[in-house]
Amino acid sequence: MKKFLSIVPRWLPALLLMLVIFAFSSRTGSELPNFYDWDYFIKKGGHAFGYGLLALSYLHMFKWDIKRYWLAWLLTVLYSATDEFHQSFVPGRHAAITDVLVFDNLGAIIALLFHYFRWGKYEKVDEQI
Repeated sequence: MKKFLSIVPRWLPALLLMLVIFAFSSRTGSELPNFYDWDYFIKKGGHAFGYGLLALSYLHMFKWDIKRYWLAWLLTVLYSATDEFHQSFVPGRHAAITDVLVFDNLGAIIALLFHYFRWGKYEKVDEQI
């Protein structure tokens, strides 16, 4: 039980972000705001930002281990793909593979690279995970 309670705080940010992303993608097309000329940029930027945060929360889950950057990226892209699939069932919405391969992927990569160049390359690798 003690080990479980020590894991929960590490998982909580990722779980909360996944819940927020799921809630946003569950909104029907008519419920989405229209940002007029900036609509495309704001929505795709939101994709990149949200999935960048998700990648960092996965990395937090792995105790910021530099050997786990690839796993944080992979989990982010996999969640993105499942979320796009879910979105295909929401009225007025459609799944777009470009959201996964371009915007969500780039958001994750940029966030992980930012973390690596800002903090990651100076951290010691903890061999015990």
